[in-house]
Amino acid sequence: MLIPVTKPFLPPKEDIIQYLNDIWQRQWLTNNGPLVNELELKLNEYLGLPHMLFLSNGTIALQIAIKALGLKGEIITTPFSYVATTSSILWEGCTPVFVDIEEDSLNINPNLIEAAITPDTSAILATHVFGNPCAVERIQEIADRHHLKVIYDAAHCFGTTYKGKSVFAYGDISTTSFHATKLFHTVEGGAVFCQDPELLKKMSFLRNFGHHGPESFEEVGINGKNSEFHAAMGLANLVYIDAILEQRKKICGHYDTWLQRDGILHQMVGEETGHNYAYYPVIFDSEALTLQVLKDLEGHWITSRRYFFPSLSTVPIFNPTHCPVSDSLSRRILCLPLYHNLTLSEVDFNCRIIWRSLNNCNYLATLAR
Repeated sequence: MLIPVTKPFLPPKEDIIQYLNDIWQRQWLTNNGPLVNELELKLNEYLGLPHMLFLSNGTIALQIAIKALGLKGEIITTPFSYVATTSSILWEGCTPVFVDIEEDSLNINPNLIEAAITPDTSAILATHVFGNPCAVERIQEIADRHHLKVIYDAAHCFGTTYKGKSVFAYGDISTTSFHATKLFHTVEGGAVFCQDPELLKKMSFLRNFGHHGPESFEEVGINGKNSEFHAAMGLANLVYIDAILEQRKKICGHYDTWLQRDGILHQMVGEETGHNYAYYPVIFDSEALTLQVLKDLEGHWITSRRYFFPSLSTVPIFNPTHCPVSDSLSRRILCLPLYHNLTLSEVDFNCRIIWRSLNNCNYLATLAR
């Protein structure tokens, strides 16, 4: 039996085939086709948001956000995120400045942000880690006080709400990923969200080479568009998203019944958060224990992931910075298998292996004394 760390949800084939038949009939494959427009409208409706653009991936979304806001100089960011968060800053000619994270939320620590601001700082780019919203009000207060822009890497956040509205509503621009590993996916894809229609208009030019009509160019743009095939997958999946979210909540609750024990810490999710259960991270007491659990799971064909490891503040190409909390947590965290059709008996199996591993390590530690 192989239990992967994740699996993509795939709708019934007949749901997709109807969209494919329509694509074949129209022979309109890309360049802002009708399915792309339909997906954007339906996502706005589902999420309760005024504006969004469907893009080719979540990394392009970050790069377009930085470009659209005209950011220069330094961008304060988190070291505890996927590499694309920081690499996008560098790709756009800016300098990432790492600020350490909170030990409980795993998000950027707002108490440390102001000390990192310099005359060269232009923005804060924070990640809602594992779909858990950052301290958005605190961050916005700091940004307003220092005249900074705010971008949120919300790659994990489809379905997450804060104070009753989509977490995509916060910041000057929020970005997300619709990659196949996400709970809502379009195989490959991403999006940008903002409240300002003029900013959205600018980003619409940026995603399509700067075209303003076939023979006019408004901006220096890039190819950030997505295709009718990817939009078809998104439209088919959107029908099932509420059921997917409910099933993931059930699975995470079952993990909770097993893994609320000594030796395992959990990410703290705020009371006003409507969580989407995008991941199931667990944090162990030491890196040695984490690696032993990882090894024992792999020995039973169970895949978990050291997500995120290493802390980006330790990566040589990113100007290493002392971020002790991120460095420590990145060495001690595992994300356990979680996907829509993971069975509760498989969760039981995963957790029994973890319990056995922890108990064996505790026994050996007792003998060592």
